[in-house]
Amino acid sequence: MANKRDLKRTIHYVCSDLLAEGVAASLYGEKPEKENINALLSSILTLQNQYVKRVSHPEPGMKQKDYFKDLIAQFNSDVSEIVDQISNIY
Repeated sequence: MANKRDLKRTIHYVCSDLLAEGVAASLYGEKPEKENINALLSSILTLQNQYVKRVSHPEPGMKQKDYFKDLIAQFNSDVSEIVDQISNIY
């Protein structure tokens, strides 16, 4: 990890790509329910806000290296779940 700024920037890029894919899936998919699309898009925005806050304020008492490794692993896990949801829309 280079620094917190790069990590935040990466989180923003990944979430904006997920948002674009979600919108594209809603427009070009098989007419999914609007409520499902809205829930998916709001979960992406919540994910972004949650992880940016966690980068800014690490947990006290935990080694920073371990904290950020765990944070990245959890982020990747959450992103893969959202990607699976988006792929089910198509």
